Amino acid sequence: MRHGKKFNHLSRTASHRAAMLSNMACSLIKHKRITTTLAKAKALKQYVEPLITKSKQDTTNSRRVVFSYLHDKYAVTELFKEISVKVADRPGGYTRIIKTGFRPSDGADMCFIELVDYDENMAKTPKKKATRTRRSKKAAAAPAEDVAADTAAPVADDTATTEETPANQDKKD
Repeated sequence: MRHGKKFNHLSRTASHRAAMLSNMACSLIKHKRITTTLAKAKALKQYVEPLITKSKQDTTNSRRVVFSYLHDKYAVTELFKEISVKVADRPGGYTRIIKTGFRPSDGADMCFIELVDYDENMAKTPKKKATRTRRSKKAAAAPAEDVAADTAAPVADDTATTEETPANQDKKD
């Protein structure tokens, strides 16, 4: 019976599951975003969020506890140096899962899992939309040419003749 066994076993033995989640957590910490199946992403979220919470206290004991889960000193260093600084004021919810559709080969649900504070696309301020005017582009460009022609210095050469631009001819008519 499965009474009280509420986490997803992911069709793996306990040692294989622990090694896989450890590797995925190291990849998430190093790359800030990884692509995986939805079931693995949900299991990874439960695995990595307590580690990020533990990294907020930079003590020897917390580093040892996190290292016992990750087994990668570079990932532990990055977690304690960079990520813990960014999430210091966040009370939880350090990761985000974004569904991307189905994998073509077997139809598995695919998704991104990413660290919330490192998402460049969401963090950017929205750009203002270019407002459309009823003026044509030629009408808007003509005044700029007139200003440029008026401010240009005259040529000192007597043999050079000045040619009138089409914009100046329109003014005379």
